[in-house]
Amino acid sequence: MSAQSIRYRSILGRLVNAFCRRWIFWVSLIGVVYTGLPFLAPLLMHIGWTSAGSAIYTIYSLLCHQLPQRSFFLFGNRFTYSLIEIQSVWENSINPLVLRKFIGNSEMGWKVAWSDRMVWMYVSILFFGLLWWLLRYRSKPLPWQGLILFLLPIVLDGTTHFFSDLAGIGQGFRNDNVWLRILTREAFSISFYTGDAWGSFNSLARLVTGILFGMGIAWFGYPYLNEFFVQISNSVTFEGGAKGG
Repeated sequence: MSAQSIRYRSILGRLVNAFCRRWIFWVSLIGVVYTGLPFLAPLLMHIGWTSAGSAIYTIYSLLCHQLPQRSFFLFGNRFTYSLIEIQSVWENSINPLVLRKFIGNSEMGWKVAWSDRMVWMYVSILFFGLLWWLLRYRSKPLPWQGLILFLLPIVLDGTTHFFSDLAGIGQGFRNDNVWLRILTREAFSISFYTGDAWGSFNSLARLVTGILFGMGIAWFGYPYLNEFFVQISNSVTFEGGAKGG
């Protein structure tokens, strides 16, 4: 092997080693960008960079339903709006393909390019991933049985929403939650049981299940990521690029 090849492999080895030893920073940075772009979209719309904002909405529409009544709005009067309010300024439709196209306006603000559930999920992964890093020497990895327990709530909530929406947005059993009113003997206001606006049962369910999802994924997955990068780092040498090379 030539001296130049050895030097290049040594440089590559150092770069790989540096990345692996600081993987939590790079993974978190990627997560911040990925999670932050949906929040950048309303900012771009607000300052008039509509082409760039629209591009983000289009890209993230492949990853999320973006229903406006289940999304946060920025730079407007409020940060959530009911289905009726959306319909009054957009189209009087219960078709999700029609509703999801509403991204906001100058008065109501502009919606985040993710639904509230997606926001809680990915922000939680970032937060609990960093928390795990700080506590990694004092915490044990979450077993797969524990991961299932953390994921079950979001599966149940998401599945019931899916089947409820088959009746039409705002028409299914998760819109009025009569079952919950019966269970709680109508102990709360009608706004708690109905719809998706902030403070409703549906919005709080998406918050709680999204946070549990993020906690479970980070607690289960980050120890494996750490082990993976440690093994790669230990297999790299500075002189030859990789051990055995």
